[in-house]
Amino acid sequence: MTDLNDELRELLPRLRRFALSLTRDSHNADDLVQATLERALSRWKGKRAEGDLRAWLFSILYRRFIDGHRSAQRYARMLQLFGGRDDALPSAERTVVAQAGLDAFDRLKPEQRALLFAITVEGLSYQQAADVLGLPIGTVMSRLSRARKALHQLTEGEITRPAMRIYK
Repeated sequence: MTDLNDELRELLPRLRRFALSLTRDSHNADDLVQATLERALSRWKGKRAEGDLRAWLFSILYRRFIDGHRSAQRYARMLQLFGGRDDALPSAERTVVAQAGLDAFDRLKPEQRALLFAITVEGLSYQQAADVLGLPIGTVMSRLSRARKALHQLTEGEITRPAMRIYK
């Protein structure tokens, strides 16, 4: 059990960094990490012994984030339906040039941020990222390419609108 405690303590900063990249709020990131650890410990018996603990925890964290994001969207739609206003939008008053890259990263879709973070910051292999995000490896590679292209366009100021598809 002490080995498990040591492993979890070692992974906590990484989990928090990943959660922070998704939520962009330290309090929400802490809550997400706590929920992840609670879920992991409650389902510890179902974990495969040969599996990578880091990938397993990242997978739980990402799924908890997606579930929370979906329920927040449903809640926001209900508030709008009943006349509520959306005053909780984050401020866009970032003026420091050094933040430009982070701002561009923030404007990416959550799926793109998660994928870029998992591979470039955490150093997961494509296969590990595919396992964490529950995607086929080919999808990971194509989405990573699109995410890198989108990030480059955002940092270079070349914001393009997606092409409209015409269905017959």
